[in-house]
Amino acid sequence: MYRCLLTLIFLGGLLSNVTAQSAVVRGNVYDNQSGDPIPFAAVQLPGTGLGATTDESGFFALTDVPAGTWNLQVSYLGYAPMDTTLTVEDGRIYYRRISLVPTALDLETVDVSARRERARSTVNMSVRRLEPAEIAILPSISGEPDIAQYLTVLPGIVSSGDQGGQLFVRGGAPSQTRVLLDGLTIYNPFHSIGLFSVFESEAIQSVDVLTGGFQADHGGRLSAVLGIKTRTGNKKNWHGLVSASPFQARTLIEGPIVPSTDERPNSVSLLLTGKYGYLDETSPILYPYAADRAILASEGASDESAGLPFSYGDMYGKISFSGNTGSELDVFGLHFTDAFSVPDIASLNWQVSGGGANFRLVPPNANVVVDGVVGYTDYLTALEEEGAGPRTSGVVSYTAQLHFTYFGAGSELRYGLDFHGFNTDFSFNNPLGQTVQQRDFTSEIAGYARYQVRAGSWILEPGLRMHYYAAQSQLSPEPRLGVKFLASDRMRFKAAGGLYSQNVLGTTNEEDVVNFFVGFLAGPQGQLTQPDGSTASGNLQRAVHGLAGWEFDVTDRLQVRAEGYYKGFQQLINLNRTKEQGSDPDFLVETGEAYGAELTAEYRSSSWYLWAAYALAWTERDDGSQIYPTVYDRRHNLNLLGAYSWGDRKAWRASVRWNLGSAFPFTQTVGFYQDIPPRDLLRGQSVLTGNFPLGVLLSNERNGGRLSAYHRLDLSVQRTFFLNKSGDSRLEMSASVSNVYDRPNIFYVDRITNDRVDQLPILPSLTAAFFW
Repeated sequence: MYRCLLTLIFLGGLLSNVTAQSAVVRGNVYDNQSGDPIPFAAVQLPGTGLGATTDESGFFALTDVPAGTWNLQVSYLGYAPMDTTLTVEDGRIYYRRISLVPTALDLETVDVSARRERARSTVNMSVRRLEPAEIAILPSISGEPDIAQYLTVLPGIVSSGDQGGQLFVRGGAPSQTRVLLDGLTIYNPFHSIGLFSVFESEAIQSVDVLTGGFQADHGGRLSAVLGIKTRTGNKKNWHGLVSASPFQARTLIEGPIVPSTDERPNSVSLLLTGKYGYLDETSPILYPYAADRAILASEGASDESAGLPFSYGDMYGKISFSGNTGSELDVFGLHFTDAFSVPDIASLNWQVSGGGANFRLVPPNANVVVDGVVGYTDYLTALEEEGAGPRTSGVVSYTAQLHFTYFGAGSELRYGLDFHGFNTDFSFNNPLGQTVQQRDFTSEIAGYARYQVRAGSWILEPGLRMHYYAAQSQLSPEPRLGVKFLASDRMRFKAAGGLYSQNVLGTTNEEDVVNFFVGFLAGPQGQLTQPDGSTASGNLQRAVHGLAGWEFDVTDRLQVRAEGYYKGFQQLINLNRTKEQGSDPDFLVETGEAYGAELTAEYRSSSWYLWAAYALAWTERDDGSQIYPTVYDRRHNLNLLGAYSWGDRKAWRASVRWNLGSAFPFTQTVGFYQDIPPRDLLRGQSVLTGNFPLGVLLSNERNGGRLSAYHRLDLSVQRTFFLNKSGDSRLEMSASVSNVYDRPNIFYVDRITNDRVDQLPILPSLTAAFFW
């Protein structure tokens, strides 16, 4: 393994000193007013057949450029196109720094080739790249957009509820999705209320949602990857925002410490964000009726004045250093907190702190780009429940990554090293009085390479990841492959697959409908037994992915996509939360599979944005005694989203979203019994006259019943008041209504009292946001 890693380092040094025989043109595209990079801009050299799109840092590279004088054209939605003359010679590398000027051009007249060029030049199997403008159009609860609410619009992503819910991606548990913020793993990215994430929407530059078949540069998780990259602060002027709603208040400030100018493009900029959720204080006044549907309300929280028991606070800061040839360094820190408390019932607190740095180095005379990240996060959560022992979980995670990207003629090679280490401090007391504890440190190190090449109408992307788990002393070879066939200028077919492994365990599993405690452990080191009774071949969780899809540009504005997928979970490891005796195993092994088909249609124009997504899915587990559906096995899921903008400068916008989901499974109750503690029998307590708590007898058929279907309609209207010509100073007023027709969507039913707890009821909201 270490020889492999040394070989990668040597290869990086070798390629960094190789100059291409043909010319290479690369550069960065920036906003002329703010200095922000412009991702996904279209870059073309007419007459050569060469084109590219900028990445999330605004970087582009055109290789195999023939000698001569060419016109370099750059365009992007909402900016005036720019042309510049470029004379190139063979064997030279050229860098250009391009600044685009924002324009009030109607979207109908803007070149839409960037999105189509990206679709024709990359495989992007089961990849959805979100831009901030897409998140902003969602009719969000509280009138403020949040990535947590937008993710559930995408096919293949299921949320278990408004309160304490987690996201399940194409059959994978929450712990089987790696969530990254600027390259660092965030172990609990969603607040207890389930409607808001720890991420500030106004600070997001891009979001990559990889729901399956992801390439070799990602690993350590079985199901999916959610990668969030924040933007840099404004490099030329100071700006900010403040906003308030019944749910939360937000603020953002950004600006140059050392401003960028035309004469001196180098800059140092600052970005600071903060938000505070105070629903526990506002809901008794504004939403007193909502307390009846609050989680745990039926179990003892009789004082409605307590309101909805959710509060949180998030802070994030970044200092960015930008060079004049595209090299960058970001230093950032974060602190997220969450609190949930119902008197005499339960109290939960968690926090995440951390920091790090990521960089991009663009050597002036080598056709390679080097980037990486180093940092740590510290996650701690604690739950105290009435009548149960405390639960605590702490994870300190360390990350170091180094990546090389080499641009060839019609090809791209990306390879690198990936190190993760984490300390776990876990304690779990189950209702039977048994305790599971773990204090451990483990590390993972991986080397990977993926190669993308265009061969006629084919795009091929093979990859290989060699992932070594130190605690298990196990090397996991994981081949990956992505393929796209360009059947025509508008129609494309694609497929992907690979092997995946994971050593991190989550305490939430398929049995959880309501679980606020999100803990993590390292994989066990003792011998495990498969559901069929055979000895497990190793203690890693493993999965195989297979996917195929089709995409068609009906018009320049309407695209239709279809995908089918299969995930075979060859080995899953769960915490044994029903452990009765000290000799019982701490962990249980299962297998499973998830498969389905998804269909989406997306339409964009200057005034309209329309989205429709339907998913048909099956998710099953095999515990050795029966095959059963998971509690998040939602057979049908339909999302419809629409937004319309009108008026001078598109100052008005109306948005609507409707979601329909079929019923979740549950295990049915067949009877009750007196749950007599052994200590009471030893004391001579009469079983006839004693007042003992009720125990529940469950059906032998696991998750054999179904709850009622879920559907909800959300609406919002936004009016923007522009206070200057550029639009930098403006006031946005939003009125929104969530669950417009007050659908009583079931959350769960208390088995003892038969009291029903629903999701959130109708919630109107008014939000004001001031930008300056």
